[in-house]
Parts: sequence; structure tokens; C-alpha cells
Amino acid sequence: MSDAPVLLITGASSGIGAATAHRAVAAGRRVVLAARSVDKLEALAAELGGPGHAIAVATDVTDFASQEALVATALERYGRLDGAFANAGFGAARGFLAETPEHWESMVLTNVLGAAFTIRATLPALFESKGHLLLTGSVAGRRSINGSLYSATKFAVHGMAESLRQEVDGKIRVTVVAPGKTDTPFFDEKPEDALEPDDIARAVLYAIEQPFHVDVNEILIRPTAQPN
Repeated sequence: MSDAPVLLITGASSGIGAATAHRAVAAGRRVVLAARSVDKLEALAAELGGPGHAIAVATDVTDFASQEALVATALERYGRLDGAFANAGFGAARGFLAETPEHWESMVLTNVLGAAFTIRATLPALFESKGHLLLTGSVAGRRSINGSLYSATKFAVHGMAESLRQEVDGKIRVTVVAPGKTDTPFFDEKPEDALEPDDIARAVLYAIEQPFHVDVNEILIRPTAQPN
């Protein structure tokens, strides 16, 4: 594994991030797991085989210095960075009177600025490796949802991904993965007819495993029973 490709994943402690880590390690990659929940991260890293396969780095994605330290740790421990998956994010109740302003602020900073900080922190290493930057968007980032500020944050992520793709001009690949209804901690109760996190993880690995000249720019993945 000493020369295996390295994938950095934010929001890795559960849901899509954790499922992607499992898929990536099974495919022969090493992973750098980032989230605030260090206990969950360390348990996941151990489950994935320990330091030869996975390391856990406590990270606040809304703090650029924290993201810089995350990338520095990845390079120090593994010597390379081949991909970064800006996956950290969370939602809010619908309705522009339904959540506290503090919740809104935290969500916007995490979903939008956190993704931008991941891009900024990882880009130099990804240029060096001709790597791959992936972002978690959403069906909610492709159509407006009644009363949803979360939807607006995901519109921003989709726009960010395309802006980045144009800027890097073929030096790295850029993919936004847009899940529909998925059974993750986003929901308090398991939704009916939902995708599993592993369904999204398979899509992430599909994009990563294409040859360099193939850039899968967007993957929209819905449950078969989801009407819109």
C-alpha cells in the first residue's frame, strides 16, 4: 500500500463519507478521514485496517487553518494526495422562519465555505498529482425546493464545481455527485424508498476510476421511486 493512491474525505465519520472510505480502501486506495467527530473517525480508521490504509484527522472544515493542517498531515503521512472529496455538510428544516439564524450560519459556512476551503487547501497537491476534486451536491442543487436555504447552499456547490472545472483547464478532474433521497444522518428517521450511502459511494468510485482523459463532471443519482 506504500504507493497506493490517497483520497481525502471530509464529512467522513458517517453516511456517504464513511461508505466512500470503505469503497476506496476495498479498491486499493488509502484514505484520510476528516470530520469533527474524532472518536467516530478513529473507530472507522481502525475498522478500515489502521494507519497503512486509513488515518483520522479531526478537522473543522469552516476553519481554513484546520483544512491546511489536514492536507499537511495527509502529505506527511502518505506522501501524496490523489483525490479530495468535499463531502462535509448538513441540512435544515424547510421554511425561512423555521430554523435559528445560528443554525443557518453554521450550515452555510459548512456547506459552501467549507467546500471552497477544501478546494483551496487541496488544490496545490492535486495539481502535482493530476488528481481529482469531488464535491457532494444534491438534487436540491439542481431544482429549487420550497422554503429551503439548504437547497441554495447546494446550488452554490454545483456552481462552484463548474467554476473550478473551468479554472483548472484540464490540469485535474472535477466531479459533483448529486444524490437524491439517501438514508444518512441528514434524516431523523429512515426515509422510505431511499438510497443507501453505499449507492452514492459506488458512484464516487466510478468517477474516480475513469482514465484521466475522462472527466465525469456530474452524477445525478436518485432512488428509482423518487419523482423529482
